[in-house]
Parts: sequence; structure tokens; C-alpha cells
Amino acid sequence: MTEAEQAGRPTTGATAADGIGGTRGRRRIGVLLGVAAFAYLLDLVSKLLVVAKLEHHDPIQIVGTLLQLEVIRNRGAAFGIGEAMTIVFTVIAAAVIVAIARIARKLYSVPWAIALGLLLGGAFGNLTDRLFRSPGGFEGGVVDFIAPAHFAVFNLADSAIVCGGFLIVILSFRGLDPDGTVHQD
Repeated sequence: MTEAEQAGRPTTGATAADGIGGTRGRRRIGVLLGVAAFAYLLDLVSKLLVVAKLEHHDPIQIVGTLLQLEVIRNRGAAFGIGEAMTIVFTVIAAAVIVAIARIARKLYSVPWAIALGLLLGGAFGNLTDRLFRSPGGFEGGVVDFIAPAHFAVFNLADSAIVCGGFLIVILSFRGLDPDGTVHQD
């Protein structure tokens, strides 16, 4: 009996190198936390800069009117939906963080660690705004500033969440589970 079988873990799954095939190796919490910290800090620094330099100023055109930097405070969800439900979105972000923490206990896949790290960093980024930005106390407005033409204004935390979610969909379709096992349906 292998060490993995004795520990009650499946023997197929992620390798230490690539997260796919072979024995699983060790948990990937460090990768998850590293990606989450990078996404969170990038979001936080970008928001601090745009609030300090761009808020209460005219939008800055990056690619004509197709892409601009324009600071708004969004108390709702995507596209400004549900502005009266800020506390609900705060609770949802906290629930996502708790769910990721629970999944992390069985995380042996590097791709899943990256995906969940993006979700975690993005959720923390927007949760920080909801907790600490005016008016505070779970009702703060999220700082959004990337303004493509004919689309919602968003931030880097939103981008991390979308990219993490997209990666999770791809991993799920490929049959790779967070514990590193690969299944075929």
C-alpha cells in the first residue's frame, strides 16, 4: 500500500510539478495564498492610486472613448445592480472566503490553487472596500475605475474573480478536481 493510500488520499491526481497526473504530492495552500496575496495587493494599490489621483477628475482616455479610467463608487453588484443590498454582497463575499478556506484543506492541484487564489484575492479586495470605504460598516462602495465603452465599470478584484471563475469552469470541464484527481465523465 502506498503512502497516499495509507493517508486515505486517491493515488491519481496532481504531481508536485504540474498539478496533473501521477501522485499528488503536497497541498497547494502556499500557491493559493501567494496568488491571493498578489491579486489583493494589486487591487488595493490600484484603488489607492486611482482614488488619490483620479477621483473627482474627468475620465482619462486610454484608448479613445473605448477604454477610460473613471472612478465610481459601486455599492451594488456587477453593473450596479442591487445598490440597496450592499450588506448581502458583503455576506456573500465572506461566504466565498469561508468556502475557499474549506476547499483549501483538500487542495493538491496547482491550477485549482491559482483559480481559488484569484477568487480569494478578488473577494478580499472588494470586501475590504465594503468594510472600510465610506460609509463603512458593511455598506462601503467598491472603487471601480476600468471603464470600457458600453460595459460596466470594474476593478482588478472583479477581473481576478472573473478569471478565477473562468479557470474553474475550464478545470471542471477537463475533469480535474481540487484534490488533484482526474475523473472522466
